[in-house]
Amino acid sequence: MDRRSILKALLAASLAGAARLAHAQKKGSKMVDELQQNWKALLAPGTPVPAATEAVKLSKDEWRKRLSNAAYHVLREDGTERAGTSPLDREKRAGVFACAGCDLPLFTSAMKFDSGTGWPSFFTTIPGVFTEKTDYYLIYPRTEYRCKRCDGHHGHVFKDGPDPTGLRYCNNGVALKFIPKDAKA
Repeated sequence: MDRRSILKALLAASLAGAARLAHAQKKGSKMVDELQQNWKALLAPGTPVPAATEAVKLSKDEWRKRLSNAAYHVLREDGTERAGTSPLDREKRAGVFACAGCDLPLFTSAMKFDSGTGWPSFFTTIPGVFTEKTDYYLIYPRTEYRCKRCDGHHGHVFKDGPDPTGLRYCNNGVALKFIPKDAKA
């Protein structure tokens, strides 16, 4: 085989690989769109769903009454729970993960994956539920995300997640509450 034939074969293989990758990305993007649009199907009929635009603003004392000490530390003081301590990291049932501070639905069970980090992790979110900012707490920049409704700290998003998004929303379990699909409204 001469040099030209080898180069042609390599080019053909590269183009075929690029086409397969583009197809997979398009398919993955469609799947994410469907998850983001159909998340309410995981709630019992009649379950009230607060809007992200309905701001919840409480005093420190009101938050302390509403939340456990651990949830208060994470949501209101930007804390982090110890890895491996949340039962929600191992939650496998169908349902919705909502903010423990204000009940806003944030993720579905179909968006969750086992990252091996010890915290509940998700590759995408329900659209429009978080605000993001750059956090330099550990010196290097990280993207922190907060509940749009109550401004509670949930965690950080990293670019080391699985396909189709490549994102890992690393969430503190105490900042979430799980609503199983079969729960009564």
